[in-house]
Amino acid sequence: MEAARTSPAAPPAAVPPAGGAPRPVPPRTTVVDGVVREAEVPALVPVPVRGALGDIPFDNAREAPDAVVLGRKQRDGSWRDVTAAEFAAEVLAVAKGLIAEGMRPGDRLAIMARTTYEWTLLDFAAWAAALVTVPVYPTSSALQARWILHDSGAVACAVEDTAQARLISGERAALPGLTHLWEFDTGAVARLVKAGERIPDALVHERRALCSPDTIATLVYTSGTTGRPKGCVLTHGNFFAEVDNAVELLHPVFRAASEEPAATLLFLPLSHIFGRMVAVGCLRARVRLGHAPSLASEDLLADLAGFRPTFLLAIPYVLEKVYNTARATAEKMGRASSFDRAARIARSVGESAGGKLPSLGLRAARALYDPLVYRRIRAALGGRVRYVISGGSPLGRRLAAFYTGAGVEVFEGYGLTETTGATTVTPPLAPRLGTVGWPLPGTAVRIADDGEVLLRGRHVFGGYWNTPYAVQPGQWFATGDLGELDADGYLTITGRKKDLIITSGGKNVAPAPLEDWLRAHPLVGQCMVVGDNRPYVTALITLEPDGLAHWRRMRRKEGVPMADLVRDEELLGEIQRAVDEANQLVSRAESIRRFTVLAHDFTEDRGHLTPSLKLRRAAIARDHEREIEDLYRK
Repeated sequence: MEAARTSPAAPPAAVPPAGGAPRPVPPRTTVVDGVVREAEVPALVPVPVRGALGDIPFDNAREAPDAVVLGRKQRDGSWRDVTAAEFAAEVLAVAKGLIAEGMRPGDRLAIMARTTYEWTLLDFAAWAAALVTVPVYPTSSALQARWILHDSGAVACAVEDTAQARLISGERAALPGLTHLWEFDTGAVARLVKAGERIPDALVHERRALCSPDTIATLVYTSGTTGRPKGCVLTHGNFFAEVDNAVELLHPVFRAASEEPAATLLFLPLSHIFGRMVAVGCLRARVRLGHAPSLASEDLLADLAGFRPTFLLAIPYVLEKVYNTARATAEKMGRASSFDRAARIARSVGESAGGKLPSLGLRAARALYDPLVYRRIRAALGGRVRYVISGGSPLGRRLAAFYTGAGVEVFEGYGLTETTGATTVTPPLAPRLGTVGWPLPGTAVRIADDGEVLLRGRHVFGGYWNTPYAVQPGQWFATGDLGELDADGYLTITGRKKDLIITSGGKNVAPAPLEDWLRAHPLVGQCMVVGDNRPYVTALITLEPDGLAHWRRMRRKEGVPMADLVRDEELLGEIQRAVDEANQLVSRAESIRRFTVLAHDFTEDRGHLTPSLKLRRAAIARDHEREIEDLYRK
């Protein structure tokens, strides 16, 4: 056996840093038997020894009172700037109200709402009052919400609207510890402010002083593809380790090098760690933050146009949607071939990012299509977006290359709730398409003997609420994901350990690459690869509603019933071509031999998706047992 050797990786070719952005430090890698088994990047910032998240608004107000830190949407659709001093005053007033309502240090406050200004305001007010916040997905069922409120021991719950208030009210008999239920839409924030008028400001500052980096900040319940959700215990120190290093690393994103101030419109749920981490990071870095509660296309496009962010965080589904909508619009105008050529050029330009410059001819072609195609893509994102941070699931090489070539730099990341969000991210100036980047500074990644990804760092949580499981400082955390490290320390995620399919012929198949590729097709909504203990691999495929509606219009098949459409030879031919393309990613033994198109989508309401849109494979297999058996009949 070859002895392990450790060395710093050579940095990939990159253009010189601009605007004062620091050049990323390459990982230190450990090689065993010719295979990279570990990569580690030192922290860029010192570890805080005091303070907590509730201090952030007050620190901002003291250091830069006039800095614009938030944008708040008004009833007429316009956006009002909120300064650091104004936000700190609001946080203080609401924190006083929470104290007046009898909330004690360490009490759990649940928040069930879409992505709104009030969500972030209450989050920071709770931290200022030394409380622990507990996010609840706004789409949660009564059973899911009851479990989270019961398991966390929440004594108060804030909801957005009357429907959510009714849902929680219906469960209160089973929640004797829940003493407060507040509704944003009926003036809960104003009532809290009124209740706290007689509480001295000093009491809030005394509460803040009780918290340290080791104090619990939040319990974030994993949506879970099986079993009951578990509450991840995240401390104020976990957030500091995450956001401080991310802000320092992603210098061009959070610290605008031009006169154009950095700003982002948050539309992902704050109940998910990805959105929450970026919200905290924006307040920490004094980046203008806006909230968009609706993901409906017309609402989100209007919010993007009005707010005009410089960067976005998004899950791949959103970026796929923007691309597919642009492609459908071009086809409707009779310009599909022109769009496809522009897309190929953008991908070619994107593929060369971080390395040598594209050829003169390629640059000329890109310049030609910029006003025709790429500028319209950027306009759909608000017109000023220069960067996108993508996470939640793999974006895919094709889409990442397209956006990069279209003038939107993509930072792809990988992380879990248990790691307070991102644990690897594309390093500035050194992208490598198809990977999820380097370890975040202060983080180490190890690949176990069986291919499982192990993580270590101060952003890793300490354990789950109400369970004996604990992660000690410096201990490796097993993610359940499978991955590989390349010679330069870039991580590629190849699938989930528990999702690994073993055919009856003994072939190991990771379904994620096939599923991710197919899901990027405009006609495909979801895909689940099947084949465990079967002779070959098959797939269940659902149709994407908007993509299907466009396909129907273009082929004048609006009136065809769905039951007939899923057997339509023309549609099946298009899906087959997409499957053939996906199969090029894998060997013959791993390829999809047969598939069936379902007449309905996988949804959270049906129990087939988690709130973060991950497949509940066991539930899907159970509910589609007949369709799966049909795929294996001769």
